Amino acid sequence: MASKQIAKDLNGINTEVVIQTFADRILVLVTQLGKVGNLIQASLPATTPLLPVPAPDPENPNALLLPPPPPAIQLVPLLGNAPSEHIQTLHNLFVSQIATLVWESESESMMQPTRKSVVVGIALRKHNSSGIGGLDDSERATFSAVMGMVQDLLKQ
Repeated sequence: MASKQIAKDLNGINTEVVIQTFADRILVLVTQLGKVGNLIQASLPATTPLLPVPAPDPENPNALLLPPPPPAIQLVPLLGNAPSEHIQTLHNLFVSQIATLVWESESESMMQPTRKSVVVGIALRKHNSSGIGGLDDSERATFSAVMGMVQDLLKQ
């Protein structure tokens, strides 16, 4: 996987995703602010199996199908921090899912005998969210669209 990038307009906000492979890690940048943002590393032992993608929901057949992140995933903040606990949880959700998509893509190619760590830089525009009770609709839409962008890049 060489360096790849994609940009899309998500609800009026330019959103860019870049994937760059290095010898020991894979870097994924997700930005709506034109900067790297918080850097978080995700790692998972090569012996830990990836969970299968769930079956499509008959009530929502067009929903984006994502493999669930493994419970053994380890997230380590490298640089920066989120301004609130809600944003930190949101960033961790993005990082866990992006890393899982990268590992799934790597396992399909079977060219890598080991699982590389994934470093995700995330800089998202603030939403007017209460942060109570999980994600709001805008955060869900951004999450889904970004995961679709990552999937598109990994298929190239």
